[in-house]
Amino acid sequence: QVQLVESGGGLVQAGGSLRLSCAASGRTFIDISMGWFRQAPGKEREFVVGISRGGGSTVYADSVKGRFTISRDNVKNTVYLQMNGLKPEDTAVYYCAVGPPLRLGVLQSPNEYLYWGQGTQVTVSS
Repeated sequence: QVQLVESGGGLVQAGGSLRLSCAASGRTFIDISMGWFRQAPGKEREFVVGISRGGGSTVYADSVKGRFTISRDNVKNTVYLQMNGLKPEDTAVYYCAVGPPLRLGVLQSPNEYLYWGQGTQVTVSS
């Protein structure tokens, strides 16, 4: 079992920045891939970015490339999402997720992830 706790969401003006954190507990952090998803009202959950087990590989959704950066600290068992140049269309609940242990590569489908955090609201005003 893995527990995930997200933090860092909030209200920000367009063009601003936020950093989301996701602290994991319950198993070895270094051998699991992780990802961030988001869900806006009335829309399906969408992939934002994923990072491989060791952190050497990342995949970003086209909508956030060049603005968002994922990183992980395997000592602190935490993954971060630095969001710069925020736009109103980035408004959503953001979720972090954990993949199966020892799975290689970056996972992009929500169906590939095993555990989810409770979500943190990000609201970008125009």
